[in-house]
Amino acid sequence: MIFEKTHSIYLNSFRNQTGFLYYLLNYRYELNMNKLLTIAIPTFNRAQLLDKQLTWLAKSIKGFESDCEIFISDNCSTDNTQEVIKKWQLILSNVKFTSNKNSENIGVMGNIACCLKAPNSKYVWTIGDDDPIQERTLDYVLTTLKKHSDLALMFLNFSGRQKRTGQLVVERWLNSDNDELRVDGKAVFQGYLNENFGGVLFISAAIYRTNLVQQALKKWPSATSNWASQAYWTGFCAAHGSVIVTKDTYLECTMGASLLDLDPTWNFRMRYAYIPEVYIKLLKVGYPHKFCQEMIWQNFQQKTDLKILLGALKRWPFLTIKIFIPYLRLLSISAWAILFPPKQLENSL
Repeated sequence: MIFEKTHSIYLNSFRNQTGFLYYLLNYRYELNMNKLLTIAIPTFNRAQLLDKQLTWLAKSIKGFESDCEIFISDNCSTDNTQEVIKKWQLILSNVKFTSNKNSENIGVMGNIACCLKAPNSKYVWTIGDDDPIQERTLDYVLTTLKKHSDLALMFLNFSGRQKRTGQLVVERWLNSDNDELRVDGKAVFQGYLNENFGGVLFISAAIYRTNLVQQALKKWPSATSNWASQAYWTGFCAAHGSVIVTKDTYLECTMGASLLDLDPTWNFRMRYAYIPEVYIKLLKVGYPHKFCQEMIWQNFQQKTDLKILLGALKRWPFLTIKIFIPYLRLLSISAWAILFPPKQLENSL
């Protein structure tokens, strides 16, 4: 009798321990299996902003822990960014939460690319540490991704607020009438690119099919040196599947906070080097020859300001000549492109 009772206690204890062990293994497996969505945050010396963004994420991710993973790429910060990351890894222990710290500062676009290369999830959403996102946004994103399993790109409409004044300067950046799935992704992207190039440069608005954006990074590995390469990544994904561009706004773009707004040489590079290079790369993805040619000329007509050009020549003569002479060559090739077959033009560019 005593033996049977003792045996029963040990057997139940073993079962409990085995069950607990099974639970731990199963829980660990679920955490490490491929997720539906990676929420990636590139950051550099903005621990306070990162902390605020993770506060939003902790609220929004409740109920979706099994669908998501979090990844943070620290671009060699010297502040307490690592402390903030460790704090939130403990708080969000029921979510797969990994981070990377670069051994040196690899630049803004390089760090964003790091966020896009790291995930094994089906989709990746890279968000800025300073961009306000509505609490309902993650719910909408996951619901939509589950509903449309073959989606190549989702673009969230957004507003724009000036950082210095706090004024809302753009109420809705993209002119979308509905949230319907569009199978003609390439045509959709061309329309928005033609309407507003800047609209497709907002990294926090784009949710990519991971394998597609990673292919784009392999196709153009030096894109990390081009500040307009976001448009190429978006265009690449749009060219390979269906697209949704939301009617409602789900987040804000913090305007006047990037290097483009602080360093005038970057604006010059954007006008005469970065944007034209994107159109050349889009040619190789299969975008129409005529469209790319027209957009190169449209960029020239809309962005060229003689006062800015002369000012740049005076302030940075070597940089201006280095950038502007190849740009003039590109314009001349595009102007006479009608004389060349598309493939021949592409090789010339």
